[in-house]
Amino acid sequence: MSREVASIAAVSSPLLSVVVLAYGNEPYLGDAVRAILASQDRRGHELDLEVVLVDNGASQEAMAQVAGLPRVRVLTPKENTGFAGGCNLGAAKSRGAFLALVNSDASVTEDALVRLLQVAAESGVGIATSSLRLADAPETINSAGNPLHLSGLVWAGSYGQPATRHRKRQQVACASGAALVLRRTLWDELGGFAPEYFAYHEDTELSLRCWQRGLTVIYVPDAVVLHHYEFSRTPTKLYLVERNRLVLVVTAYSGRLLLLLSPLLVVFEIAVACSAIAGGWWSQKWAGWRWVIRNLGWIRSRRAQLQSERTVSDRELAGLFSGRLDAANIDIPRVMSMLNPLVVGYWAVVRRLL
Repeated sequence: MSREVASIAAVSSPLLSVVVLAYGNEPYLGDAVRAILASQDRRGHELDLEVVLVDNGASQEAMAQVAGLPRVRVLTPKENTGFAGGCNLGAAKSRGAFLALVNSDASVTEDALVRLLQVAAESGVGIATSSLRLADAPETINSAGNPLHLSGLVWAGSYGQPATRHRKRQQVACASGAALVLRRTLWDELGGFAPEYFAYHEDTELSLRCWQRGLTVIYVPDAVVLHHYEFSRTPTKLYLVERNRLVLVVTAYSGRLLLLLSPLLVVFEIAVACSAIAGGWWSQKWAGWRWVIRNLGWIRSRRAQLQSERTVSDRELAGLFSGRLDAANIDIPRVMSMLNPLVVGYWAVVRRLL
């Protein structure tokens, strides 16, 4: 371990708290927790950690997979708190100097967590994010950090590419909430996730807030995590993804950036609405707009908070944003792909005005 990590370990027990959420059948939960417990430090010793498992409504069969495992504490809220609320609860009840989030369908390799720890402990680093691999094809990338589109959309970066193309550590726009590590002090300063997100985009907001504070998000290529990934398009997911994308844009983007991007954002919103009508999920899109309108008071409050804490200018952050929507893990509607040249060209002009 690095000197900084070692010094923290000397005064804190445990060094790392790993928050895992469980909901529904969770066929891989036992494998995920056992992999965490098998984590080692650089000397091959057992990594000093605890697992805080939040039962957000998992089946009895799922929870039986982890019954009696050491260093595991189970929290059972009265209702499903979502990914955001569940992570907040797990973090609040944990004790580690560092905090990890690991999905219940992801298996960390034995040194993945310590490699993430070392990077997260470095000065100037906000979040360390793993090299997520497809569990059924371990040499193939699930996510090597997530890109951030100007519209607020995010996707699994470099999905389907050979892992050999992503061997270098690098800064990325957004961490994946499937497997990341950050300092507890930073989590506490940021206040964790906004529970209003419930699920999706909360890791994007956390990443962007780090960048806006002058902290980096780092992809750690040798922190390998195997993910049983499956992209779903349930009505609830479509609603939350679209709603939360809008929340992110109107709260985290500066007033100047919103003004300069407004023509593009309007065109993009119309394109998404057309896609929703054609794809049969217009009711979810409409519900997202209604939620934003009904919660304008919270939106204003959240925006004031996020804008007050930022210290880095739009010009310095411009490189984080992608003008091209080229997600490989989802089917992009043709109307969206057709907008790529327009968006890229418009963004090139806007960057000169920042």
